[in-house]
Amino acid sequence: MELHVVIKGRKDLAEQLYQQLRGAIESGRLAAGAQLPPSRLLAEQLGVSRKTVSDTYALLTYENLLIGKIGRGTFVNARAAKVERKQNAADLACAQSLEQWQNLPANLRHPTLEGTLRCEFIGGATTRNQFPQEEWRRCTLDALRRIALSAGFYSQPEGLPALRSAIAGHVAFSRGVACHDDDVVVCNGAQQALDLIARVVVEPGSLVAMEDPGYTPARLLFTAQGATVVGVPVDAEGIQVELIPDGTRLIYVTPSHQFPLGMPMSLARREALLERARVLGAIVIEDDYDSEFRYEGRPTDSLQSMDTRGVVAYVGTFSKTLLPELRLGYAVLPPAIRSAVIKAKQLTDCHTSTLPQWALAKFISEGYLLKHIRRCHTVYASRREHILKRLHGDLAPWFEVVPSIAGFHMAALCKVAVDIPLLIELAKKVEVGLYPLDSFFHNTPVKSGLFIGFGAIETLDIDPALDKVRDILKQIA
Repeated sequence: MELHVVIKGRKDLAEQLYQQLRGAIESGRLAAGAQLPPSRLLAEQLGVSRKTVSDTYALLTYENLLIGKIGRGTFVNARAAKVERKQNAADLACAQSLEQWQNLPANLRHPTLEGTLRCEFIGGATTRNQFPQEEWRRCTLDALRRIALSAGFYSQPEGLPALRSAIAGHVAFSRGVACHDDDVVVCNGAQQALDLIARVVVEPGSLVAMEDPGYTPARLLFTAQGATVVGVPVDAEGIQVELIPDGTRLIYVTPSHQFPLGMPMSLARREALLERARVLGAIVIEDDYDSEFRYEGRPTDSLQSMDTRGVVAYVGTFSKTLLPELRLGYAVLPPAIRSAVIKAKQLTDCHTSTLPQWALAKFISEGYLLKHIRRCHTVYASRREHILKRLHGDLAPWFEVVPSIAGFHMAALCKVAVDIPLLIELAKKVEVGLYPLDSFFHNTPVKSGLFIGFGAIETLDIDPALDKVRDILKQIA
């Protein structure tokens, strides 16, 4: 690859080369550690003498911008780049829009590997030790062989037919979802599915109703697209349907495992929600993010399976069953919006990477996914029992558990006044990661408590970690 340098005319060749290389280094376009072409090669490319290039390299080396390494070549020296900012955000016509985006909170952002504590009660994360590395490796190698035989064209925006078929079979078997292969659109995680549906349904100023407390990233996404988001309170049966305002165009719910409190939506409430959506002409997004893991009671039907009017878009993810880093999710769409969503997907990113798509299609069809879910279910059930025992035991003076029968997080509400920010800060000092409930509330009064995930923490770490939490609570009481 040639170094981008433009020489004009035949005058001041060394000065032109010097100024361009110096500017590229100081601006950061030539990054620290980048190797420059040998002087003979660069001279041939630019049509100048080798001495001109050598003298320029020598001058920049003297100024400590370049460094020569014997037997290896000439490199940009490791020093801070001098970047001249010609314009700041306040001078731009889009300054107000930029400020709105910059002020969005980073809720539920997972810590980096370096920032991870030993005992993490974070939600939405899985234990890497449970991931079926060998099975996934075999599926990935098969995917590579398939890609090697492909024509080299872009793939379908809605996803590979093999994966869409596998997903349709999986959700029909495990969740009772009524769908065909053509109803499925493969996405980069559930978050993209929410984004695509909102793109085609919502316009600036449109009303979007969602549970309150609810999934904050969804609320922020709808707000960023110009919608007016209305938080609708929840009770023991789920979203209070009668409080969904007139004019609502999109309704976002988590009926199988309410996020973040955890209770399932009752059958009567589901029927009322479907009827309210029909009257409003609204689309309902059913985010079924982790209901594969159920610990008590009989299975409940998905909201989509009860829908006879084509108003429910069912959204799922493999981030909770496999790994979040895979970024694989899907949407089962009603006919009215399917074509529009596929076109929005094509405009957004053309299609999801086919390598993980092929791998996941084989992973599901070979039965590896169901085996993995069963194996994880046993692990998560044990962790859940450990935490419940402690919350009903020595932590009971401070917290009350919200009943939950699925997923791998639970909510614990404060029974007495607890300084949650102080508790979280002190727990962090002893390598325990705790997370508050208050960030999930929007319009309704905040209920103080903890959002306790048990997907990432090892079972043997739970009791020692909760011992530390109990001791801190005694200290700050």
